[in-house]
Amino acid sequence: MQELELKYGCNPNQKPAKVFMNGGKDLPFTVRNGKPGYINLLDAMNSWQLVRELRRATGLPAAASFKHVSPAGAAVAVPLTNLLRRIYFVEDTELSPIATAYIRARGADRMSSYGDFVALSDECDAQTASFLKHEVSDGIIAPSYSDEALAILKTKRKGNYLVIQMDPSYEPEPVETKQVFGVTFSQKRNDVVIDESCLTDIVTKNKDIPDDAKRDLLIALITLKYTQSNSVCYTYGGQAIGIGAGQQSRVHCTRLAGDKADKWFLRQSPQVLALPFKDDVRRPDRDNAIDVYTGSEWRDLLETDDWKRVFTEKPPVFTEEEKRECLKKEHGVCLGSDAFFPFGDNIERAHKSGVSYVAQTGGSIRDDNVIETADKYHMAMAMTHIRLFHH
Repeated sequence: MQELELKYGCNPNQKPAKVFMNGGKDLPFTVRNGKPGYINLLDAMNSWQLVRELRRATGLPAAASFKHVSPAGAAVAVPLTNLLRRIYFVEDTELSPIATAYIRARGADRMSSYGDFVALSDECDAQTASFLKHEVSDGIIAPSYSDEALAILKTKRKGNYLVIQMDPSYEPEPVETKQVFGVTFSQKRNDVVIDESCLTDIVTKNKDIPDDAKRDLLIALITLKYTQSNSVCYTYGGQAIGIGAGQQSRVHCTRLAGDKADKWFLRQSPQVLALPFKDDVRRPDRDNAIDVYTGSEWRDLLETDDWKRVFTEKPPVFTEEEKRECLKKEHGVCLGSDAFFPFGDNIERAHKSGVSYVAQTGGSIRDDNVIETADKYHMAMAMTHIRLFHH
C-alpha cells in the first residue's frame, strides 16, 4: 500500500490527512487492526526507531511507551527483582523477555503512560498482549505478532485497538523532508550510531563506568534521540526512570526528570507498599493516588474525603523527612543529556536523585564548572561529543 488516508491530522479541524511514500513505494508497515490517526503514526515511527536501536545497542529485547511523540518510558529485558515485580503488580508470574521490557517501560512513569502507544523490538507474544489488555493504551507497533497475541489485542477497545506491524528490514532514505507553514525543510536523517564508543572520553577524576552503567547510559542516550528537546533521561537497572522532555531550560529538564526518578524510587518505599487500597480500585486511580501520596499535595487531600475513594482507611502522611531518608539510599543512577550541561546546577540536582554516572555532549564554555561539580560527588562523566536534538 502506497498511501493511507487518516481520519484527521493533529486536530479534528485538520482535514484531509494521509501518509504516503514518494516514488511509488509501499508503506513499510501494515495495519493489522484498527484505524491509525496522525499522532498515532508519529508515535509509531519514532518509537519503532527507538526500540530498534536499543535492541541493536544492547542485544536485548526492548520496549517503549510513547505519548505525544516523546517516550514516557523505555527499557530492555533485564529480569525484574522481587520488589519491582511487586510495584509493577506482576508477582508470581514468569515473564517472557519482551513482556519484561514492556512492563519496565510502562512502569517508568505510569501517569504519563496512560493512553500510550507501545513499541516492541521483538514479536508481541500472548503474555505481553494479555498485560496490555488491562492497560489504557491507544496502539502498538511490533515486527510481528503471535496468532494468540493478535487475537487478544483485537478484543481491546471494543475491537478498535490499533495494531501496526512494521517491516523490520525497512531502511529510510538518507535525506528527510518536512513542511512547516508551506516551507519545505530538508536534512540528513539522524543516523548517528550510539554505542559504547560514545562513552570513552571520561573527563572526571573517577574513570570507572561498569558494564551495567554503560548499558544504562546507552539506554538514556538512545531514548533522548527520540525525545522532544531539550531533554534529559535518568536510567537505572535497564530502564528509564525519569524523562524530561521539551523544556526550554536544561535545568528544568533535569529537575522534572529527577522528580520523576524520585517518585519511581519512592514507589518502592515501605510507606507506599503498605497503602491500604480497596480491592476494586482501577489501575489509573491507584497510580494517581500513589503519585499524589509521594508528592507534596497529600496533606491537602487528607483534609477532604477524597482518600475514601481508593483507600479502606486514611494512610499516614509520608513526611518529607521520610522521603529524604528513602532517597538517600539511592545511588548508581545514570543520567544522559541530549546536549551539553551549561552549568553545574544540573549536576547538583542529579546528585539528589542518586546519579553516579553521566553522559553528555560537552562543549560548554563552563565545562570546567560542570566537571568540578561532578568530581565533588565522585561521579564518572563521559563527553559523547554528539548532540541529539529532536524536533
